Amino acid sequence: MTDPTVQPSAYSSRAVERFLSIVERAGNTLPNPTTLFAAAAALILVISAIASSVGLSVQHPTSGATVAAVNLLSIEGLHRIMTGLVTNFTQFAPLGTVLVALLGIGVAEVSGLIGASMRLLVLSSSKKLLTPIIVFAGVMSNMASEVGYVLLVPLAGLVFLAAGRHPLVGVAAAFAGVSGGYSANLALGTIDPLLAGLTQEAARIVDKTYEVSAMSSYYFLVVSTFLVTILGTWVSNRIVEPRIGPYTGNKHVGEELQALTAAEKRGLKVAAMLAIAMAAIVAWGLIPTGGFLRQLGTDSVLHSPFLSGIVAFIFLAGLILGIGYGIAAGTIKSDEDVIRGMSAQMGTLAGYMVLVFFCAQFVAFFNWSNLGLIAAVEGAGVLKSLGLPKIPLFLGFILLTAMVNLAMGSASAKWALMAPIFVPMFMLLGYAPEVTVTAYRVGDSVTNIISPMMSYFALIIAFVQRYVPKAGMGTVVALMIPYSITFLLGWIVLFTLWILMGWPLGPGSNLIYPPPL
Repeated sequence: MTDPTVQPSAYSSRAVERFLSIVERAGNTLPNPTTLFAAAAALILVISAIASSVGLSVQHPTSGATVAAVNLLSIEGLHRIMTGLVTNFTQFAPLGTVLVALLGIGVAEVSGLIGASMRLLVLSSSKKLLTPIIVFAGVMSNMASEVGYVLLVPLAGLVFLAAGRHPLVGVAAAFAGVSGGYSANLALGTIDPLLAGLTQEAARIVDKTYEVSAMSSYYFLVVSTFLVTILGTWVSNRIVEPRIGPYTGNKHVGEELQALTAAEKRGLKVAAMLAIAMAAIVAWGLIPTGGFLRQLGTDSVLHSPFLSGIVAFIFLAGLILGIGYGIAAGTIKSDEDVIRGMSAQMGTLAGYMVLVFFCAQFVAFFNWSNLGLIAAVEGAGVLKSLGLPKIPLFLGFILLTAMVNLAMGSASAKWALMAPIFVPMFMLLGYAPEVTVTAYRVGDSVTNIISPMMSYFALIIAFVQRYVPKAGMGTVVALMIPYSITFLLGWIVLFTLWILMGWPLGPGSNLIYPPPL
């Protein structure tokens, strides 16, 4: 029985419910990602021994040298594992970037800067612009990890209710922006250096010197921000709201929408002035010839310390703006409050640190055994024999990622498993790693909002139940399916156009991979 406040057509059919049950059961059979990586690392050891014993080898496509499988269960392999266990972890590319970025984000979050900024953006919106502002705010909230899920989604429901519109439309629009727009933003977030680091590790299976910048997909992400905002607004206003109809439930459900206090407004003014000052300093260092943020010797902007060290800028921005806001708003009274913000973020990463340890071992073992390169060469050979053009090839990869995302929600965990196979494979076909990770991010985003394995899916159900008490998983998925399909089609069109036009995905990013000389 559906809730009388919502038309029955807004909910899923039995076929959708059966499909969701299959997805949920399949996802629940998967072990914890940490266990999955530990098992995968152990499996690589066994496979390396078997592959070596049967003499598995390929010819390197560029050097012509024979690449043979290495037995990691041999005495030499055991010694390498023992001596490399610690450095595999400490030198794992994504680890340091995420930790440093989150230190700054933690200060901005605990000071209240991020929360106040989201509320200001939403509360200052006119009714006509309410939907696009909510979707846009959701996309932008990805800079600060889970803030969009915890703060913006429930806030959007309250705002829509106060505006006389169905609160589920607000919840859906915000969720679409936060989760469906996960691979879009105007600024870099913690996920960008994380995925770049994993991509770089995978690319070095083929090219030991290859570097992937955190800004490798930046131009594409900026355009995608407006694409997701436009499509999310259209789906909300033209599909979701007409299907749901007017809200006739409890008008006073949930928490009261709070206006910004005088202290919060004062803090935001200070943070805005600091942001302008930081932007001016960056412009001063990058725009004029010989600027202090350009690369020494070449005067290059693309290879400048600013772009290559963008994580440091994220850290400083979060730290300076967070402290400035906190002092002005009265939420930061001493250095203890700053340290508390940093510590709080580090505390949330305990599980991530354990995951990264086993993920790093898996990636290292995969590289040492040469299985990654062998799989890439053989896979590239199969794809070449099929003769598929590049667009169908990448569209197939996008759809594969979208399907895998239904059963495994973590973007970084999925990419850590998929990157060592697909990045080298596409490199050997002549496509740069930046193209592969961009295609991955499209596929990973579009099914986030209908994946029961997404870590915040249960929380979204709880938010929906505030307004429709009998709502369940099928309710949320049926609500979000129009967004998922529309985002997929829209992003496919954008990605196809981008590749056909040969536009760079980000500063210094190439579409074609030239084999190393």
